[in-house]
Amino acid sequence: MALCHGAIASLLAIVASVIGVHGAPAQAAVGPGVVTGDTIVHDPSMLKLGDGRYYIYATTGVVTSTDRTKFSNAGAIFSTTPSWVRSYNADNQVWAPDVSFHGGKYLMYYTASKFATNTSAIGFASSSTGKPGSWKDQGIVYTSKSSDDYNAIDGNLVVDGGGKWWLAFGSFWSGIKLIQLDPGTGKQLSSNTARYSLASRPYPGAVEAPFIQQANGWYYLFVSFDACCKGASSTYKIAVGRARSVTGPYLDRAGVDMRNGGGTVIQSGLGSMHGPGGQSVFRDGDGDILVYHYYDDRGDARLGINRLSYDGSAWPVVQ
Repeated sequence: MALCHGAIASLLAIVASVIGVHGAPAQAAVGPGVVTGDTIVHDPSMLKLGDGRYYIYATTGVVTSTDRTKFSNAGAIFSTTPSWVRSYNADNQVWAPDVSFHGGKYLMYYTASKFATNTSAIGFASSSTGKPGSWKDQGIVYTSKSSDDYNAIDGNLVVDGGGKWWLAFGSFWSGIKLIQLDPGTGKQLSSNTARYSLASRPYPGAVEAPFIQQANGWYYLFVSFDACCKGASSTYKIAVGRARSVTGPYLDRAGVDMRNGGGTVIQSGLGSMHGPGGQSVFRDGDGDILVYHYYDDRGDARLGINRLSYDGSAWPVVQ
């Protein structure tokens, strides 16, 4: 009996979820680790301060914990949102903060944009303490406009093995990009204005939220595939590729270039965990930690935390 077009599409979707993109075997989904308290977050990025306390910065604000399990509300990111943000976001809201510690200070790259547009900007702020409300804005780093083929959101600071600074970013359009930064200013390096392409997916596929982590002599590019922000109907999933150079090429487990739609899925929906993505990786004393959001059955964005190990072939495995 012949299958109708809808049935064929459904079957192909099931097959794709099992074997991954371009035949790259997908890891079986793993449920999120146990977290309690204030766990409604979106696009989380983790810091650990000198006193051992964790702070997770997110589009939704900041939560804190002493044990990486029980979290409480820690307030807003900024004491006053930078004035320029409103020209990109009428709600004066910043998105997807990326926090890290380099050169003796805490750094944050964040987004100002409007959903489903690429009129966007990535801003930069610094802090001597890393605590909510302490951030001093340093202005705009990079922008995109409606005529561009990229989207300047979801910035992630990468410091490579040679000490050079880079900013990965991108969402939909032509995919994930990378520019070189000046460590002295935190903004684009004037002597290298190239915009490198790291990952792309053909329509109707989507890729966004890059995060680059170094381990085992590799640069691992973690991205989010497919549809975010649809509550329990979200189809987000976390995929990865790796490269020997920060500028790529990033290949998945099957050897497919991520610029050609490659990417090995390592976390996807399972049970009441829908659409995991918006990920970052935090290196703690006990190893690498995958931090992300997912949607529960009610459609609320929840904090997901899992340990991240590496198998015998040095590919990341969610635990």
